[in-house]
Amino acid sequence: MSYDLAVLGMSGPVDAETARQMFARCSSAHHVEGELDERIVAFYQELRAHFPDYPSYPRESPWMSMPLSVGIDHVIMHLSSSERSTPALQKIMDLAARHGLVVYDPQSEEVFALDNDA
Repeated sequence: MSYDLAVLGMSGPVDAETARQMFARCSSAHHVEGELDERIVAFYQELRAHFPDYPSYPRESPWMSMPLSVGIDHVIMHLSSSERSTPALQKIMDLAARHGLVVYDPQSEEVFALDNDA
């Protein structure tokens, strides 16, 4: 079993509806292209340094689908519901806070806009 989690490059006030709309757009085939959000680039590079999403895949990978879904303003992850995802979840939250990004849980529609420690 797995669950989804998205890290979104959003600015300004963020509520569940705004995050849901962005997640839907990022998950669709109609996502627009443009300038990369440097926060997303940095987040993804640091995350995959700890939890690779490219061959050779680690035996205890937290990812249920690889490579991760990455766009100019998002990273969407399909995580294992097992304990092997716990360290990845903690790293996701830490990196999102460090880079001033929003974490969105589409299952519960919870939004985590964490303080930027950078």
